[in-house]
Amino acid sequence: MTKQSKDYSKYFDFSDAKVLSEDEFGKKIRIKGREINIISEPNHRQEKQRGKQDVQVLYGNAVPDELRGIGEDKYYIIYTFGCQMNEHDTETMKGLLEEMGYRSTEDRKVADIILMNTCAIRENAEDKVFGELGHLMHLKTEKPSLLLGVCGCMAQEENVVNRILQKHGFVDMIFGTHNIHRLPHLIKEAMFSKELVVDVWSKEGDIIENLPKKREGMRAWVNIMYGCDKFCTYCIVPFTRGKERSRRPEDVIAEVRDLARQGFKEVTLLGQNVNAYGKDFSDITYSFADLMDDIRGIDIPRVRFTTSHPRDFDDQLVQVLAKGGNLVEHIHLPVQSGSTEILKKMSRKYTRASYLELVGKIKEAIPNVGLTSDIIVGFPGETDEQFEDTMTLVHEVGFDSAFTFIYSPREGTPAAIMEDNVPMEVKKVRLQRLNEAIKDNSRMNNEKMCGQVVEVLVEGESKNNVSVLAGRTRSNKLVHFEGSSDLIGSIVQVKISDAMTWYIKGEIMESVAVN
Repeated sequence: MTKQSKDYSKYFDFSDAKVLSEDEFGKKIRIKGREINIISEPNHRQEKQRGKQDVQVLYGNAVPDELRGIGEDKYYIIYTFGCQMNEHDTETMKGLLEEMGYRSTEDRKVADIILMNTCAIRENAEDKVFGELGHLMHLKTEKPSLLLGVCGCMAQEENVVNRILQKHGFVDMIFGTHNIHRLPHLIKEAMFSKELVVDVWSKEGDIIENLPKKREGMRAWVNIMYGCDKFCTYCIVPFTRGKERSRRPEDVIAEVRDLARQGFKEVTLLGQNVNAYGKDFSDITYSFADLMDDIRGIDIPRVRFTTSHPRDFDDQLVQVLAKGGNLVEHIHLPVQSGSTEILKKMSRKYTRASYLELVGKIKEAIPNVGLTSDIIVGFPGETDEQFEDTMTLVHEVGFDSAFTFIYSPREGTPAAIMEDNVPMEVKKVRLQRLNEAIKDNSRMNNEKMCGQVVEVLVEGESKNNVSVLAGRTRSNKLVHFEGSSDLIGSIVQVKISDAMTWYIKGEIMESVAVN
C-alpha cells in the first residue's frame, strides 16, 4: 500500500482570516475568533538564501529586570524532540524561565507554561508533536491561563505554522530556532495580550552570548557553531537552522573552562557540522582542529564532538585527535550511503572511496577509535546494487553502531520531488538487513574488548538492577558492572569480562582518580 503524500494546501487557505492591523512591527489577524499577533513568520525562500551580512556577537542580559519576577510561584514543562542541539536549546530555555522565576515540574496539570521544542528531521517527529498538541488542547480548556508554546525546527516551516494557525488556535506562542533569547518577551506578550504570538525569524540572527542555561548531571553540551550550508538534498536543517555561524573561540574556551571549574566530567561540542567551524571568520584563521587543540589543554576529563561531515574532516583534525589526552577515541561520522551514485544524488560532496580513505587515516592515527554513523536506506532511485554498496561499506568500516533510517521526504527539499520508486516493503527489508549487519559488527567489536581494562565514566544505576552501575568508555561503549552508587560521577577502571550486543560487562578494578 502506497503512503499518500500530505496535502498541505489546506493550511495555506486563509480566506476566513481578517486582517485587523498591519505596520512595520508586524500584523494582527483574526482566524476563527482567535486574534493572532504575527511579529515575523517563516519564509522558505528567505531561509534558503545565504547572504553576506556580518553576524554580530552580542553580550548582555537576556532577562530584563522587569521580567524577572513574572514567573514567581509558577511552573513550566518543556517537552524536547530530536537531536542534542534541541536538548541544548531546552537547557537555555530552562535557564531563561528560571531567571524569570518559573520552576520546573513534571505534572502538566500544575504547569503554567508548556513548551514543545520540536524536530523537523523526519515526518514521524512532526506527527508526534501534533498528536501531543491534541492532548494539550483538553488541558488548555480546563486551565485557560495555561500558556502553550511550539518552538524549535518545526516552527521554522511555513506549512507547520499555518497548520497550527488553522487547526490549533489554542496555542499561545510560536517561535523558531533563531530567537530563543526573546522567550521572556514573547511570554510577556502572550500573557498580557491574550493573543497567539508568532515570532519566527526566517533569517538567522546574531550570536547571543551569556544566555543562562540549566544543566543537570555530569555531562554538558556546548554549542560551538550554528547552522549548516551543506544543503544535502534530503535535509531540512539548512532551512530551519540557517547559515553557518561560528562562536568566537575565546567564548567557547571560556565556557568550557567554566564547566571544568563547576566539576563537569565531560563536554560535547555541538554543531550541525562542527568540521566547518571557523570557516566563516574573516579576521582570523582558526579551524575546528585549532579549537580542539586549545581545549585539549583545559582540565576537563573528556571532550567529545558531534556532528561531523566527512567532506570537511581534514588531516589536521585527525592529527590533533590522535594526541589523545581529554580528546576521546570516538568519532560519529555520518556516511548516509555506501554508493557513490546515491551520495551524488544526496549532494553529500564526497565519494565512497574518499570516505573509506578518511576512515583509513583515522584508524591509522587512532587505532582504538570507535566509529559510529548515520545511514539512510531507500533513498529515491536506490537500486539493489547501490544498497549492497552500503552493506559492503558497513562491513569494511566495522561501525560500533549507527542510526539507521528509511528515507523520509521533507517538504521543501530537492529530494522530496524526486521519483520515490523504491517500494516500502523493499525499504523495510533493506533496513532489517542493515540493522543485522550493524548488530553483528557491534557484537564482534565488543568481544574484542574482553580481558581489557578500560576507563569508565560512571553515569548511574542500571535501569534493571540498582546494584549494577552503567557508564561509558572513552570510545562511547556502554559498560555494566557491580558497584556502589557513591561511584556515580567518578571515573573508574573496569576489566571487561563479557560482551553483549549493545553493551559490555566487567568488574571494577579501582576507583580513580577523578571524583
